[in-house]
Amino acid sequence: MFNRLSTRCVFAVLATVSLGLVAAGLVLGELAKLHPCHLCNFQRLLYLVLAFFALCGVLLPGWRRPWCALVGLSAVGGVISAVQQSWMQYAPQQAIECGFGDPTLVERIVDWLGAQWPAMFMVTGFCTSKEWIFLGLSLANWSVLCFLALLGVAVWLGCRREIVR
Repeated sequence: MFNRLSTRCVFAVLATVSLGLVAAGLVLGELAKLHPCHLCNFQRLLYLVLAFFALCGVLLPGWRRPWCALVGLSAVGGVISAVQQSWMQYAPQQAIECGFGDPTLVERIVDWLGAQWPAMFMVTGFCTSKEWIFLGLSLANWSVLCFLALLGVAVWLGCRREIVR
């Protein structure tokens, strides 16, 4: 059944899901009065980058494998940052909090984006805090699972026989 989906359709689903996750995060943040940290906002950026590459795949499905590789790399970056945040939340006493000491590249990128687009990228929280838990998992834990799912779809799309419609 899934092999009948066109390449464009799968890329459209990847973009829609990724943008939907960003929108859901913004709405949840407002409703629950959550305070995003550097890693939260970096993951938000990676969801947007992933959606951009997926939209490129919708427009240029003949370049399926390069777009899948870029979507996959974005998802891997998201997995890494979400796992790092999950670890920081699990062992806050062992973690060096974001924003203290010399800023990392991720912190510099997020701070610059926060100055350009505060409603989307302004940092107001700490990476070690678990402000919202659902089914025993923090937002960072859920983000790991979402990025892994997006990665799985990108790998599947990149490896399957091509169907362009």
